[in-house]
Amino acid sequence: MTPEELVRDHTIYSCVMGSRAFGLATEGSDTDRRGVFLAPTPLFWRFDKPPAHVDGPREEEFSWELERFCELALRANPNILECLHSPIVEHVDDTGRELLALRGAFLSRRVHRTFVGYAAGQRRKLDADVRQYGAPRWKHAMHLLRLLTSCRDLLRTGALDLDAGPNRDRLLAVKRGEVPWPEIESWMTRLHDESDTAAAHSPLPESPDAARIETFLAHARRASALSHV
Repeated sequence: MTPEELVRDHTIYSCVMGSRAFGLATEGSDTDRRGVFLAPTPLFWRFDKPPAHVDGPREEEFSWELERFCELALRANPNILECLHSPIVEHVDDTGRELLALRGAFLSRRVHRTFVGYAAGQRRKLDADVRQYGAPRWKHAMHLLRLLTSCRDLLRTGALDLDAGPNRDRLLAVKRGEVPWPEIESWMTRLHDESDTAAAHSPLPESPDAARIETFLAHARRASALSHV
């Protein structure tokens, strides 16, 4: 079975991500698609295992095998957790609906470390661009501000909301290069500090519910095996 066939025939959940999911799309925005496929269980009984992820087959499309997706989500990977909360769902089957019903089980205070850590790495890249070119990549600065806002609000409320909401116009101004870099730096620093404060009093649990996720994954593998007998 080819990687393309796995995505075509065994996707359980697919969505649109990027600016379109964040409420930041403009006329020229790409359509970034992300998905989760469940490789048939008998494929794991071979020496040549199915891939953990597939790039394509469409442009701007990327999919993960269910187990790999769950592993990354349990580690509070920002991109994976946001994928689970996309407001634009293109396909979902019964197993996909079970996965979406478990969104809350993946959330924990670990998001503070992973989101803020990812943001710190991206900010260093922006700082390097400013030193070398005199300006950051404005689109990347916009998305970093959005991510930090999402992190702070998640820690405060326990809910992950991707929409830029009332910040949309100001974020798009950042993308257009209309906001001075020192003002953006100050905004990022404030969001970082607010995330730190929110983490200390967050309603999120200390750790995700790994046992619940493992039970779901085992059930999905078993059902797949029985369907291919």
